[in-house]
Amino acid sequence: MSLMTRIVLRSTPLALAAVALLSAGTAQAKSLVCVWDVAGKTGDVYAGATDYAVAMQKNGADLELKSYVDERVAIEDFRSGQCDAVIATAFRTRPFNSVAATLDSIGSTTIVKNGKVDIDAGYEVVRKVIQVFADPKAGKLMVEGNYEVGGIFPLGAAYPMVRDRKINTVEGLSGKKIAAFDYDKAQGVMIQRIGAQPVSVDVTNIGPKFNNGFVDMVTLPAVAFKPFELAKGIGSQGGIGRLPIVIPTVQVILNKAKFPEGFGEKSRQYWLSQFDRALSIVRTAEKGIPASMWQDLPAESIPKYALMFRESRIEIAKLGFYNKTGLNIIKKARCSVNPSDAECATPREVE
Repeated sequence: MSLMTRIVLRSTPLALAAVALLSAGTAQAKSLVCVWDVAGKTGDVYAGATDYAVAMQKNGADLELKSYVDERVAIEDFRSGQCDAVIATAFRTRPFNSVAATLDSIGSTTIVKNGKVDIDAGYEVVRKVIQVFADPKAGKLMVEGNYEVGGIFPLGAAYPMVRDRKINTVEGLSGKKIAAFDYDKAQGVMIQRIGAQPVSVDVTNIGPKFNNGFVDMVTLPAVAFKPFELAKGIGSQGGIGRLPIVIPTVQVILNKAKFPEGFGEKSRQYWLSQFDRALSIVRTAEKGIPASMWQDLPAESIPKYALMFRESRIEIAKLGFYNKTGLNIIKKARCSVNPSDAECATPREVE
C-alpha cells in the first residue's frame, strides 16, 4: 500500500473535500469566447475562431466557443462578464479599444492613385496597421483598462450598394436615405454632412430595409451579399460602386484577467498570420457577385469622395468618435503605401 493511499484512507471527509478543492484549483479552466458570425456556426468567422482555439492551446489557454448571430447580444454578454472574450466587428468593439477600432474609420484605408481606386493598396494599408498593432512595442496601445485587443482581421472592403445606379456621385447622394448602424455615430455624421438622411439599422434588419426600399443605399462588404440577399435590393436598376468607403475588420477583445500573462501578444500575432486567409475569403466572395452588378464610378467623382472621406474623418475625430492616435498611425501606413498623395506632405492627420 502506497503512502498516498494510506493517507487517503485515514483522512476525514473534511480533509477529502479539501483535497478535491485543491485538485479543482489546479485544473485548467476554460475561457469562454463569444463569437459573432452572421452565418452562425457555419460561417467563416466561426471557422476561423475554431482554428484559433486549437492554436491557442499551445499558449496556455483552453478556449470554449459560443456562437452568436446577433452581434449586440454577444457584446452585451461579454460586457456583463458572461464571456471572457468576444469576436465581433470593430464598430461594436470600439468601447473596449478605440485605437484599434479606428482602423474602421471612413476612408482611412481608401487609396486613390492617378484618379483611380486601388483596392489592393487599401488592403496593404490594413495589413501594415495590423502588423504595427501586433508588434510588442504597441502592446500598451492594445490595452484599455481591463480589456486587450487579441487580434484583428479584415471582413472585406465595404462598397456602396444602391437601388438606383444613377446615384453615383457625391452630389447625387443628397436627400437620399442611407443605412447607418445605430451604434456607430460616425456614420450618421458623415451621411448628414453630405446632405443625405441616415436611417438607423443593425445587422438583423439592414438587408430587409434595403431590399424592401426603406433605404436607397447600404455600405457592406461582399461577404454580406449572399447572407443578406442583397441581389433583391440591387435588382436590375441598382449597382455596387467600386469605391471602398471603409474596410471593416473583426476584432478579438479579451478580458485581460481571464488569460495568462503575454497571451494577448501571442493572440495578436496569430491573427496577423491569418491575414491572407481572411483576404482569400473576401476575394472569393467578391468574385461570387454577378459582374453586371459592379459599376465604376465617374472618374471625376473619385477625388471628391476621397476629400469628403478625409474631411469627415477629421471632423468626426474632433467630435470624439475616432481616436486621434489611431488615425495618425493609419495615415503613416497609408503614406507608406501611397507616398505621392498630397496628404503625405504633413506627418499627422489630426493633432
